[in-house]
Amino acid sequence: MTKLNKKLIFYIIGMLLVFNGGAMLFSSLVSLITNDGVLQEVTMSAIITIVIGYLIMILTKSNIRQINKRDGYLIVTIGWLTMVFSGMLPYYLTNSITYFPNLFFETMSGYTTTGSTILNDIEALPKSIIFWRSMTHWLGGMGIIVLAIAILPLLGIGGMQLFSAESPGTGISGDKIHPRISDTAKRLWMIYVGLTIAETLLLNLAGMSFFDAINNSMSNIASGGFSSRNASIGFWNDNPLIQYIIIVFMFLAGTNFILIYFGLTGRIKKIIQDTEFKWYISFISIFTFFITIALFMSVDLTQTDVFHPQIYGKLESSFRHALFQVVAIVTTTGFVTGDFISWTPFITMFFFGIMFLGGSSGSTSGGVKILRHLILIKNGILEFKRSLHPNAIIPLRHNNSVVEKPIVIHVLAFFILYLILFIIGAGVLSLLGLDFTSAIGGAASSIGNVGPALGSLGPISNFDSLPEMGKYWCSFLMLVGRLELFTVLILFTPYFWRDH
Repeated sequence: MTKLNKKLIFYIIGMLLVFNGGAMLFSSLVSLITNDGVLQEVTMSAIITIVIGYLIMILTKSNIRQINKRDGYLIVTIGWLTMVFSGMLPYYLTNSITYFPNLFFETMSGYTTTGSTILNDIEALPKSIIFWRSMTHWLGGMGIIVLAIAILPLLGIGGMQLFSAESPGTGISGDKIHPRISDTAKRLWMIYVGLTIAETLLLNLAGMSFFDAINNSMSNIASGGFSSRNASIGFWNDNPLIQYIIIVFMFLAGTNFILIYFGLTGRIKKIIQDTEFKWYISFISIFTFFITIALFMSVDLTQTDVFHPQIYGKLESSFRHALFQVVAIVTTTGFVTGDFISWTPFITMFFFGIMFLGGSSGSTSGGVKILRHLILIKNGILEFKRSLHPNAIIPLRHNNSVVEKPIVIHVLAFFILYLILFIIGAGVLSLLGLDFTSAIGGAASSIGNVGPALGSLGPISNFDSLPEMGKYWCSFLMLVGRLELFTVLILFTPYFWRDH
């Protein structure tokens, strides 16, 4: 095994700091426009971050530009932590959040696009800090797209190795994607920015203020969940059009971004033929149907803790809130329009189950991802056939292409690790004093980057009640879940650090 290219690793970390500091300057601009009284503090955060990043880049200039696998794992994990630690500065210097566990939790939740919060009064924050909060989501979501398309396949991990632009389902090899990494990433960034602008304009036209529109759009396209309002999207329960627009963009954010690219370039056939996309639509449709019926038959939304005006009647209201919450949880966006854990025990259990689903591979969604579930199910069915015909060679197919055995093994390993981590995660939270429902909900929500959880961590509550260690533990689960488990967990193996 080759030695770690420490200079290159630090050089990239420096670049990330400069990039993050540059993003903070947009918050300075917001502070200047809105005159929220924290211009100096926000600008200082940006300058400190840029200067430190630039100094690191100067000190670690290297001619060697070759990244090996070990470098890649370290760059991804340390890069994310660097973004988090530097992203704390605006909160800290403006005195918006000063308690370190809260500071770390909120910023980690932002960059991992989880959307869980410890803030009790978001609307009281300076406008530039609300904007920075949404920006951490947006940067994290953009980072995930680049990871999914460009970095993870080269490391041999991530759902995107199952997707190839030329022949879907055969897997992406390093040599296939390498010449086009920058090209692919650029195109997907353009789609990402384009979707954010489109949603901002549509929400503004539908009656949302421009400030609310841009904040909620940045959160939405990143599958985040931070809103500019204390009541999240429930604030606009009297405006169905706003909620339907958000539903559409949550759905798009949970779709494989390469499929969106195919759609924009007129290759509709590729979208129609994609198995994962078909199942993605099917799951959302079936789940919405069941929740709509359950809401219509068993829940009077007008009597719940959240204001639910039935503008177009009970059926439309039940359908809208069912569709909204299903799409929000499946795509791991985590926006809320109501307290779904108070609707019925069946609905609560239902939503807990779909926390483990996740959106499409190559999207900004967190969770297990639909593609992995499909491979697990197909492999399970094939095992029955193999039991009856032990000598037969029965390959697993996806999108009419054979899925190679190493990929199947990887998916199985991922799923087992995910479940083990969930059980350990819930166990640790219960050790820290959380009740059973809150512990399993908090663990599932954190590792799946969902946002709202169950019990005391439910949709209309927040994570502020967590003990200090609980906040650190949930932050760790968020990071591990966001970076596809292996990327972070491999750093805890002794073999990784050995120079051979």
